[in-house]
Amino acid sequence: MFSLSDIQSHQGEDDCWIAIHGNVYNVTSFLNHHPGGKAIILRHAGTDATRAFSDVHPAELLDEYLIADQLLGPLQPTSPDDNQQQLKESPTIQTPPLETILSIAEMESLALQHLSPKALSYYASATDDELTKHANGAIFRSILLRPRIFIDCTHCTLSTTMLGNRVGLPIFISPAAMAKLAHPSGETGIAAACSKLNALQIISKNASISVPDIVAAGPSAVFAWQLYVLKDRQATERTLAHIRTIPQIKFIVLTLDAPFPGKREADERFKAAEVAGGGAPQAWGTESALTWRKTLEWLVTQTDLPIVLKGVQTHEDAYAATLFPAVKGVILSNHGGRALDTANTPMQVLLEIRRFCPQVLEQVEVSCGRDHDGDEAARGEQGERAEATPCEYLDLE
Repeated sequence: MFSLSDIQSHQGEDDCWIAIHGNVYNVTSFLNHHPGGKAIILRHAGTDATRAFSDVHPAELLDEYLIADQLLGPLQPTSPDDNQQQLKESPTIQTPPLETILSIAEMESLALQHLSPKALSYYASATDDELTKHANGAIFRSILLRPRIFIDCTHCTLSTTMLGNRVGLPIFISPAAMAKLAHPSGETGIAAACSKLNALQIISKNASISVPDIVAAGPSAVFAWQLYVLKDRQATERTLAHIRTIPQIKFIVLTLDAPFPGKREADERFKAAEVAGGGAPQAWGTESALTWRKTLEWLVTQTDLPIVLKGVQTHEDAYAATLFPAVKGVILSNHGGRALDTANTPMQVLLEIRRFCPQVLEQVEVSCGRDHDGDEAARGEQGERAEATPCEYLDLE
C-alpha cells in the first residue's frame, strides 16, 4: 500500500506514477501513448488524480489502456479532512428553468455564458480557419422546405426506424465526447432524455461515463456505440469484447473522419495555458492506417452487430460502402470541421450521391451530419442490394 508521500517523488517523464480510484500506477511507458498527450498526465504526476480523471473518463478506461504490470498497488486512504481540502467550491450559476428555454439558439447562448473555459474550448473549437465548421451550419440554414397542401395532418408522427430499430424521432444524438464537462450527469443525462422520446443515442468511445451506466439510464432509448480503432489493436479488441456483453447496443459506428487530430486552436491554447511550461504536441492513439478490406474483414471477426461507417465525405466512398455486406449504413460527416478544414459539407455529399449513385440510398441507410457531429437523418430506406454503376476510382484494399 502506498501513501501520497510515496508517490510524490515520481513526477518525471522517466519516472511517472499516478494514483486513480484508489490504485497507484506506473504510467511512464504510457506517457507517449496517451491520446490526450503526456503533458496533462505530467501535470498530475505524483498525485491522486482521481477527480481530474473522473471529470472526463469512466473508471473502466483504465482497464482498456493500462496493463496489469503497470498497477503498483493500492493507495492508502486519505482522511476526510484531506479530501475536503482538495475540493474546490463550485460557483453558483443561476440558470432559467429548462421549460423557459424556447430554442437551440437560446440554449447555446446560455451555454456560452455558463460553461467552463475548458468545456468551451473543447466543444466549440474546430480546426484551422473553421471554414468547414461554419459551412456546415450555413448550408443547413439555406435549405427551404416545400410544403404541400390538402394533406390530412390531424395525426402526425415523427417516428421512424434506424437500422430496423423503431425510434421516436428522425434525429439522433451523435457521439460527442466528455459530456461531463457540461454537466455532472454527463451521458446518463442524455440517455434519460433520449428515453423520454425513444430516441437514438450513439455513445462516444470517449464518453465520460461507462457504457453500462449510460444504457441503464435510458431504458426506452435506442443505443449504438462509436468505435475508434486504436493503434493498440488489442486494446480495441478488449473494448469490443466488453461491448458484446451489452445487449442494448444495436450497432457499431466506426468513425473514419478523424485519422489525425485537427489543429483546434482554441482547444490547444487552453491546454497550453493549463499545463505549466506550455503544451506538448498531442499524441494520437487512433490508427491512421485503416483500409477498406483489411479493416472491415478484421472488424466482422470482433462483432456480430451491424456496422455503420461515420465520416463518408464523397459519393465514391458512399458507393464503396455498399460493396461490403457488413456495412448497413453510412453517416455523411466531416467531424464537424474538427479534423480537416475545407472538407465538403454533408449536405453537398448527399446531393452528389443523389446525382451520381442514387442506388446507394436503396442499399444502405444514409444519415447526414450537421455542425459538431450533430446528425440529422436524411436517409434512404434499406432495400435489396442492386447492381450499381462503378464510380471513377475506388481503392478497396
